[in-house]
Amino acid sequence: MNKIQLLYVENVIVRKAKQVQQQLTFFLALENIDYNKQVDIFWAGEDKNWQELAAHFHSIRGNDQEYWRASISLNLTEKQSLPGNIEFNIRYRAADNEFILNNHGHNFTSDADSGIQLTDRQVLQNAAFSNQLQAGQQTITLTAAVDQSFAAKKVTIHWTTNDWKTTRETVCELQRTYWNKAFHSNARNPNQYGTQIWIGKIHHAELYKIKYAIGCENSQEIIWDNNKGHNYSFQREQLKVLILNLHCYQEENQDAKLTTIANTIHELEVDIVCLQEVAENWNDGQGDWESNSARIINERLPQPYHLHHDWSHLGFDKYREGVAILSRYPLSNQDSGYVSDSQDIYDINSRKVVTARVSVPYIGFITVFSVHLSWLEGGFQEQFHRLREWAANTNTNTNTNDIKATLLCGDFNITAGSNGYQQVVASKEYEDQYLAVNKQGVFDKIFKVRDAHWQDLLADDYRIDYIFMHKKSQLRPTSARVIFTDEDYGRVSDHCGYLMTFESL
Repeated sequence: MNKIQLLYVENVIVRKAKQVQQQLTFFLALENIDYNKQVDIFWAGEDKNWQELAAHFHSIRGNDQEYWRASISLNLTEKQSLPGNIEFNIRYRAADNEFILNNHGHNFTSDADSGIQLTDRQVLQNAAFSNQLQAGQQTITLTAAVDQSFAAKKVTIHWTTNDWKTTRETVCELQRTYWNKAFHSNARNPNQYGTQIWIGKIHHAELYKIKYAIGCENSQEIIWDNNKGHNYSFQREQLKVLILNLHCYQEENQDAKLTTIANTIHELEVDIVCLQEVAENWNDGQGDWESNSARIINERLPQPYHLHHDWSHLGFDKYREGVAILSRYPLSNQDSGYVSDSQDIYDINSRKVVTARVSVPYIGFITVFSVHLSWLEGGFQEQFHRLREWAANTNTNTNTNDIKATLLCGDFNITAGSNGYQQVVASKEYEDQYLAVNKQGVFDKIFKVRDAHWQDLLADDYRIDYIFMHKKSQLRPTSARVIFTDEDYGRVSDHCGYLMTFESL
């Protein structure tokens, strides 16, 4: 395929009793040439006012490809008309490259209220689908968009819950009016572009086990949409983990930045947040909970999370400095303790770690450690050794079948490839999850093959913040994103944030 491909554009006007809305949706496929990507839709309505709309990752498409999606809803008001017919083009930036998709210089077009328009000679496309399930969900609705010229007689969802040992079929129905799920309303004129909409529903108590493909038949042949040979599936609830060093109240506009962090956690639906350099006023060593930065972030969430926090030493001569875990889900087995030789609260190398067990729906118990260790010269080696022992003993004292993963999260103060990082690699227990997602070839050489020159592969990697996961964990990382950069939510600390998504094996 090309580096970027437009699969369909959806243009729908929905009329309600007191409101008229136009929704535009762009569904794309990309070649995954680099983790850090930027995809933008440049579009204009009948007023010729050009606007920029960011697309976002949707799901995996076969090998080394991804689905991306952009969507916007616009309201008709006394002062603002709807865009109506639109024209647009697409820009994809990755790995210092830029790719433009503009219909050979003529721009793409989509008429108002025309429903789904298949592009790039698509005949059959799984449309408006999600690859994630909500807690307790037992019914899914699938939409197949079919080019009318194919003269489809039948559209069928072929699905399995046991990896195709047995197969079940759900026959789809052709929709005579276009059903817009986003607005839960009927829109007119679904076939202006000759696109048929077929709908099928599957009800099952364990939807997360399902794999499916869509078959479309006419009088002569059957064609398939099977996610480029990898089939579609519905994932259980995914686990999103964010690590961030807060910089111990050293930021300008600190209060506003704490609000930004809270808003970002909410917007990105982060499940677990591991914070370092959490600060509160020293107050003669007694602390001041009202000024605790983790507490403030938590209180600014629309629905406060479960919070576990402890402090270890005097920071910047005026704060109690520590670490914290925020969790959307209930915490148990909370604990904290020093992993450093020193436990002197006036010694910056006194390092305390907090841990808790998180009960994650669909996945199970996750053991999480929020970590801020010293530099190599400050005691990293003995601190990491104690941390490993602590994690091992925590799981030894528990039924290991109940623990689905152990995560060591935070600021380790060792650069990738350094002697300290070598200690993590040499343990043969914990693996760098950012590498597992972003640089699989490098990850394999370091953690699987044990390449003799693996340090050279990390020469340009200056990270000191990590999520290390025990190799026997029953999770796998699916994405890793760097946030709180100049380009992504803005700077809130002298560290970036690392957001990783995991799913159950």
